[in-house]
Amino acid sequence: MKIKKLIAMTSALCIISGVFSACGNKDEGKKYGLDPKKPVALTIWHYYNGVQQENFDDIVIEFNETIGREQGIVVEAYSKGSISELSDSILASLKNDAGAEDAPDMFTAYSETVYSADKLGCVADLSEYFSAEELEEYVDGYIDEGIIGTDGGLKIFPTAKSTEVMMLNLTDWEKFAAAENVSTDDLKTWEGVTETAEKYYQYTDNLTPDIENDGKAFFGRDSVANYMLVGAKQLGAEFITDENGSFRLNIDDTAVKRLWENYYVPYVKGHFTAQSRYRSDDAKTGQIIALTCSTTGAAYFPDSVTIDDDYTYPIEYFVMPVPNFEGTEPYLVQQGAGMVVTESDKEKEYACTVFLKWFTEKERNISFSVGSGYMPVKKEANDAGLISADEIGSEAESHMLLDALKVAMDEVQSYTLYTAKPFENTAGTRDFIGDFIHESAVNAHDEAYERINGGEERDKVLNDYISDEAFEEWYKEFSSGLREISGLE
Repeated sequence: MKIKKLIAMTSALCIISGVFSACGNKDEGKKYGLDPKKPVALTIWHYYNGVQQENFDDIVIEFNETIGREQGIVVEAYSKGSISELSDSILASLKNDAGAEDAPDMFTAYSETVYSADKLGCVADLSEYFSAEELEEYVDGYIDEGIIGTDGGLKIFPTAKSTEVMMLNLTDWEKFAAAENVSTDDLKTWEGVTETAEKYYQYTDNLTPDIENDGKAFFGRDSVANYMLVGAKQLGAEFITDENGSFRLNIDDTAVKRLWENYYVPYVKGHFTAQSRYRSDDAKTGQIIALTCSTTGAAYFPDSVTIDDDYTYPIEYFVMPVPNFEGTEPYLVQQGAGMVVTESDKEKEYACTVFLKWFTEKERNISFSVGSGYMPVKKEANDAGLISADEIGSEAESHMLLDALKVAMDEVQSYTLYTAKPFENTAGTRDFIGDFIHESAVNAHDEAYERINGGEERDKVLNDYISDEAFEEWYKEFSSGLREISGLE
């Protein structure tokens, strides 16, 4: 069912029922000052583009023609480019910078932007406008992420979310699995991925017995920061802790070493790699056969592999849940900007929540979300059985996206969702945590293989970079850099 038709149906049902508990109660609207004869105008700034922007524009039109007209609310939506451009525009407006536009009534943002906006006293607490029963309908982790500041207020409202999945080149995997007696069960833990990657390197190295040390990498991931942050949380050693708004740094050497052993070490050995901007590009050229990416990135997984620009062969794919550390409870990153209401008067704030409740109704939110590779935000909507290929499209990448979303929805039901709480230096700290381990691994790999290709013995060279002594040195640099960039103790 295409989005325009679905939106029209659900909106009509809401009107016909005469019960506006989800779309907004007319009598309640009067309490907050809404008057259909004197509509309140709301502006929304967002970063949607392409199909997602078209779908959102359709939603806004439908709202204005139905519930908005009924209650006296008119919404206007504007794209402000990328998420970073939007964030810059929002903060400039809220600070009343010279030349900045008037701030919108609603805007999409990530938690670090909302943290800054909240410090300026410009973000509305939406708790007043939602009952406990209404909030219970949403995925718990999505609501928890929106609680910003020490007052416990709901500052970010979830509208569409994404997470990660594991994608596998099934064609090349099956050849390897048959030869080396491995199975996808071996990929359920990060330790298993690391061990399997070593076997794959040896397997591919043995395919050319006349050439030494030319094994291929098995795995890569798009966001190393997600691996580090979620992994630390899963290992009971979250990097940044928050106690009633007081942030502290926690660098546990045991947990960090386990993270190091299952990313840095296999990368240095040549078992993991990252050659292109995205790992789907590496899969397309046969550099890797397994990767972790966002649900939105799953549609870019290739349907063929091209080797040296002159040999191409088709491949099948397989979608799996994200691995976890052995012996731990499953954790999963939650991503995606939410909607924020700018603090104003009760009439406008309430009117914004009428739109948000309507926007996140099950069928409407499913159609908007999955068409763009995102997941809906209500518990009942995170049901893989509710999604059909007709809502996404008939292209090959759409089927991959559909399969990825189904796996992701199962993950949401069985994993604990995690996102780090924002603080003053959230973005820089996150970037450092991911970049430091990745860039140091790249540098160590390149140095090691320059020596190996120069004739030095492989195992002896690698030991110089992956020994306990090497970790201690790496750990000191990591800890020092993290303290400096975070500004925390």
